[in-house]
Amino acid sequence: MADLRHHLTLYLRLLGAQIRSQGAHRTSFILDALGSLLITAAEFAALALVLPRFGGLGGWTLGEICLLYGLAELAFVLMDILFGGFDAPNLSAHVRSGSFSTFLLRPAPLTLQVFASDFALRRLPRVLLAAAIAGYGLTHAPLAAGPETAALLTAAVLGMICFFGGLFVIGGTLTFWTVDSVEAMNVLTYGGRTLISYPMDIYSAWLRRTFTYLIPAAFLSYLPALHLLGRPLPDGLPDWAALIGPLAGPLVLAGAFAFWRVGVRHYQGTGT
Repeated sequence: MADLRHHLTLYLRLLGAQIRSQGAHRTSFILDALGSLLITAAEFAALALVLPRFGGLGGWTLGEICLLYGLAELAFVLMDILFGGFDAPNLSAHVRSGSFSTFLLRPAPLTLQVFASDFALRRLPRVLLAAAIAGYGLTHAPLAAGPETAALLTAAVLGMICFFGGLFVIGGTLTFWTVDSVEAMNVLTYGGRTLISYPMDIYSAWLRRTFTYLIPAAFLSYLPALHLLGRPLPDGLPDWAALIGPLAGPLVLAGAFAFWRVGVRHYQGTGT
């Protein structure tokens, strides 16, 4: 317990240094935050303006899609803030420059240092926007209010944070061998976030099944949303499959950190 408190205190101190550094250039920080916010706002506005003209998307109303979109965006932005240090471009820069070796020399846990190496405060406005979109979905989708709904939605968000955080860790670990950013991981991370922001049944059968059984992205939010909306799960899946879906995220994250430990053991410095 004492070690946990010590590590948490150290992590908060490192975050404090990051926040003070970013706050030193307020104009740049504000512009970055506004730019990040406008990208998400423009993307969602296009959907919100066009969708009502067609009466829905694949049988899903605007409110129901807002629920999927908002949950996916909220989870991904929170993950990006927490796991930004593991993102392949960031970690690759440390590996190429040799600054990753300084992490190994410091008297602090390596993983904790990487977590605290890139805390992008400028993304916080996107968290508020994503929460607002999800809130609109919650109030305009036929959901039954109650502890089960709250618990399953919370578990879905946490599962998505773990899932995409795991993909960030895997992509960052691969840079120990490739040095360059792994573009294929961007397809799974940023592409996966976009894919689960919409109903999976609008995609072709092979794509939906790939992201259900091979890459368990559909289990993260789509199946829980179907369950809460009272709709049958695809491919004859039992109802309980929606309840265990959020566990896919922690399993991916656990596997990612196991791979991370292998990568760290094989890391070789630049010699500078």
